[in-house]
Amino acid sequence: MREVIIIGAGPAGLTAGYECVMKGHSPLILEATDKVGGISRTETYKGYFFDIGGHRFFTKSNKIQELWEEVLGDDFITVPRISRIYYNRHFFNYPLQIMNVLKNLGLMESILNVLSYMKAKCRRKKNEDSFDQWVSNRFGNRLYQTFFKTYTEKVWGIPCSQISADWASQRIKGLSLRSAIMNAIVVNKKVKTLIDTFYYPNKGPGMMWERFQQIIENKGGNVLFNAKAIQLEHDNKEITGIIYLHNNKREKIPVKQLISSAAITSLVSMLSPKAPDRVLEAAKCLNYRNLIVVALMIDKKNLFPDQWIYIHSPDVKVGRIQNYANWSAAMLPDQEKTCIAMEYFCTEGDEIWESSDDTLITQASQELALLGLADINDIIDHCVVRQPKAYPVYDKNYSKHLEIIKAYINEFTNLQTIGRNGMHRYNNQDHSMLTGIMAVQNIFDDAKNNIWSINEEEDYLEES
Repeated sequence: MREVIIIGAGPAGLTAGYECVMKGHSPLILEATDKVGGISRTETYKGYFFDIGGHRFFTKSNKIQELWEEVLGDDFITVPRISRIYYNRHFFNYPLQIMNVLKNLGLMESILNVLSYMKAKCRRKKNEDSFDQWVSNRFGNRLYQTFFKTYTEKVWGIPCSQISADWASQRIKGLSLRSAIMNAIVVNKKVKTLIDTFYYPNKGPGMMWERFQQIIENKGGNVLFNAKAIQLEHDNKEITGIIYLHNNKREKIPVKQLISSAAITSLVSMLSPKAPDRVLEAAKCLNYRNLIVVALMIDKKNLFPDQWIYIHSPDVKVGRIQNYANWSAAMLPDQEKTCIAMEYFCTEGDEIWESSDDTLITQASQELALLGLADINDIIDHCVVRQPKAYPVYDKNYSKHLEIIKAYINEFTNLQTIGRNGMHRYNNQDHSMLTGIMAVQNIFDDAKNNIWSINEEEDYLEES
């Protein structure tokens, strides 16, 4: 019997597997797809490499930084960050630059934004249940409308009034108008979200996780692909067995310790005997956003300098645009070409998710040209990748539903959930890795780690 079974070969699951083999144990990792990395994988198409959403590598954890460098060595490169915001037919440098903001907003609008900010500071509202209230209290309503509302609603597909303030406090805590302005005037590397350099694997994040897989397997662990967990048998608050489909063949193995990075909603639905109705109902109330990446290959180099651009404009459906030529030159098979990834946030069953690949390619091509970033006639090839359950949604009621599920899962003596979807938490890669490390420590080091305590560092944010 394997001492540890791990569901999922994303950053959290692979790090847990790595920790196991480094402690002399041989885990079995069940991965439902045919490659490692989860949403942090790298897709390839005719020699082009691209992410499922750009994944920067940045951490305040020395352990994680040392681990990354040890695993990738010289293939772990440093990249100077360049990104912008597209709003109202203008490109705003991000981090903000005073002259650029004044030029694009105009002097009067800039003054009105500052006055709105001052009003919010003088008349701060006590109620902060939702994203719009949280942001407006700190930046003023006018800045909220300008730089937060449209993009946030495009990402999550619901009004900002229905998004929990937890999302804002987790992702933009520590950023204020004052700190943003100071960063625009002087170099301030302590401001959260305004990291100006980051690390990146030479051929995309999948390169990192493939190396993790190699180390795990070289030391006796096993990563089983196309192995989808479908049922978790349990008795007396202990997981006793797992049934999975391996290349469509049903197989069963006993369980001693189980670490799961599968979506927590899927985990609950797999339990046999079934979970209590209150837990199943809570799981049904947790939602996810999907991501569609339309990769466009352009017969031209140096299209624009950014690694990514946030598209705040409601005139187009694309939410974010990545230029992988600017992440690493090794992402391209031909340095005279460019690979642009048009990212569409959507929900299963909605118009975008149900659109055909041809429709998405046409839409992405037209929107890229409309934004003035490329000539539609220069597009020479394309590829569409769909990622379900890319982002756990923080609606206003998510926390109470999650607490019900957590309380039930915590009753099991040999089950731990880790990672972004395993915890329904928008973790960064390094935080997901730390959950995997802590889970293994709980098993073999008799540690008492509270995995749910892992959250954002105080002064940085790695956006994905």
